[in-house]
Amino acid sequence: MAASSRVALRRRPPSPARLVALTLNHAALIAMSIIFLIPLYWLISSSVKTDAQIHAWPPVWFPSPMTMENYQKGLSFIPFPRMLGNTLTIALFSVLGTVCSCSMVAYSLSMIPWKGRDVLFYTLLGTMMLPGQVTMVPLFVLFARMGWVDSFAPLTVPHFFGGAFAIFLMRQFFLGIPKDLSEAARIDGCGPWGIYARIVMPLSKPVLATVALFGFLGAWNDYMGPLIYLANPERFTLSLGLAMFNSQYGSFPGQLMAVTTVMTVPILVLFFLTQRTFIQGMSRSGIKG
Repeated sequence: MAASSRVALRRRPPSPARLVALTLNHAALIAMSIIFLIPLYWLISSSVKTDAQIHAWPPVWFPSPMTMENYQKGLSFIPFPRMLGNTLTIALFSVLGTVCSCSMVAYSLSMIPWKGRDVLFYTLLGTMMLPGQVTMVPLFVLFARMGWVDSFAPLTVPHFFGGAFAIFLMRQFFLGIPKDLSEAARIDGCGPWGIYARIVMPLSKPVLATVALFGFLGAWNDYMGPLIYLANPERFTLSLGLAMFNSQYGSFPGQLMAVTTVMTVPILVLFFLTQRTFIQGMSRSGIKG
């Protein structure tokens, strides 16, 4: 009887005041979403417009006729397949290094007690306050002396030594894993590496996906790193190719919009495919917007 009463309460329709509040909240969210989507729509629609429609006033919101000529010409001006391969290579190695290194450091900082652990963690958080411009010149001098300039090494190898934000994110998630699981595994004879591989990592898919997504986005959109360390056009990434196209063919906005759209679409697809896991990882890590 009590169970049926609870079900009836859950199925009771909301009060008029609650319904009005929900309607207003959803209307405000939809309006804000439209505002944020306008630049994306303008980018995509401009990529299929003629130059006359792009420069027309008042603005042409719905292109007619639509043309794919901007994509054909824009992608032929730059070696898009080679730059795409370079970008994916850097992004995949960056994600692999970030996930492997940061997960091990976060596991040590959250689930293995040792002296000075908290001091090292707070010191690690302090490095997040240093802007990248402070370490830019010393890092370049270091990589130049190592002979890594004009290669992918400066853009990929540092990710195998951890990153403060990813370590913090994973540590917060690992702290939420019940300690009873690791203690039971330790009683059964499982060592630290076994607990890490068999208990922690399988339960950490949301935060692993979140860190991987952040790492991929950072490497995909990185412009400053390739600009500093890459000199051979054969190794240029898509961000450098887009900047090169803008400087050489800036008078062709339709083609520039087309190339930018092609570079943006994979990011949107990746986000929508991992949206649920990404939100779950962020919420369970203690970071909420």
